[in-house]
Order: sequence, then C-alpha cells, then structure tokens
Amino acid sequence: MPDTQRFWDNVYTKRKRIAEAAEKYAGESLSSVAHNIDAQWMYCAYEWTRKDGAAGIDGVTAAEYEVGLEEKLSTLVDLLKSGKYRAPPVKRVYIPKAGSAKEKRPIGIPTYEDKILQRAIVMVLEPIFEREFYDFSYGFRPGKSAHQALERLWKECMGMNGGYVIDMDISKYFDTIDHWLLREMLRRRVNDGVITRVIGKLLKAGVMEGSQRLYPERGTPQGE
Repeated sequence: MPDTQRFWDNVYTKRKRIAEAAEKYAGESLSSVAHNIDAQWMYCAYEWTRKDGAAGIDGVTAAEYEVGLEEKLSTLVDLLKSGKYRAPPVKRVYIPKAGSAKEKRPIGIPTYEDKILQRAIVMVLEPIFEREFYDFSYGFRPGKSAHQALERLWKECMGMNGGYVIDMDISKYFDTIDHWLLREMLRRRVNDGVITRVIGKLLKAGVMEGSQRLYPERGTPQGE
C-alpha cells in the first residue's frame, strides 16, 4: 500500500515551489516544470481522478485500470517524459442541454489513463496560472465554488443597494476554441517541451463519434 500521505506532502511541496517560481518570474515563461512529475505525482493524479466516470473508447473502467496500477503509472510517466505518449481520441456522446427540451450538447469522454495524465498536467499548470486570475473569478478554480460566487455577488449588490445582474453565456465556446491561440497563451507562462508537446497531442487526438474518427481544427471536447 503506497504511503499516500507522504506522496501528497511531496506533491504539495513541489506545487508550492512551482507557485513561488511563477510569482518570482511573473510575466516570464517557465521552461522547467515537467521534472516534478514522477511516480508519486502520477499516483496523486490517479487519486484525484474520478472513479465513477464513463469509460472512454478503450472501454477500460477505473476498477479495471487499478490492476497492476503501480506499473501502469510508472510506464505513463516514462511515456510522457520520453515524448512517446500517444493521446487516444475522445469518445463523443450527446446529452440533453439544461433548459432546452430539444437541444443537446456534446460531451467528450477520454480514456481513464488519459484522464489521469490530464490531471497530472493540470496539477503542474494550476499553481502557475492561479496567480493570473482576478480574485472575483470563481469558475473551475481550486478552493472556489458557485456558492461562493453567489455569496460574493449578493454582498456586492447589497453593498451598493441593488444593481443589475447580467447573465451571459458564450455560445458553443468549447467547440470554437482556437488551438493556436490556446497554445500561444500557454507558452507565455510555460515553455517546457514535455508539457507543450503533450498538450499539442491532446488537442490533435481527435474525437470518436460512433465509428467515425474526426479531427476538428478548432475546439476542445467538453469533459464529463
């Protein structure tokens, strides 16, 4: 049984150092961050990955992936570092869109191993990009929630004795993300070859819709 607490302590220390480097070199691009990803880091990424999600195109569930877990995670680290990791296409399914009786929205379901790898990359990028956000930005950030956003909104409105609340949504945002701009924004803060290479592979992996493999030039799959 892995010493999970020790693993998390090590990962916490590494993430703190990444955050300190991002603060120290604000406005610059960090070129050496992937070395933090090792077997312990990948195990914590596995721990942080949902176990009840749907299986990707390979049909492998979380329970099935756990068989021989230590060896699989070690191999995954090696494939990432060597540049030999091959990103599998994402399985696309459609689910009803909230508030619409007819419209459906596409959901991308990566393989379970791909989810772990993506989580490992997020664990590197989060400490770097967290400092780029405004304090009042709450979406998909660690330690922040929709409930906190609503509370902040309520306090701000009460503080100015009322006001207007504008609810806006970007139509088909995930479907129209420009790959070049996304990678350019990444390079402004992270220029580590291991990280930029694997993100490029993830963007180009394509999607499986039924038996057809598609390679959209724009957009990224919206995960489940």
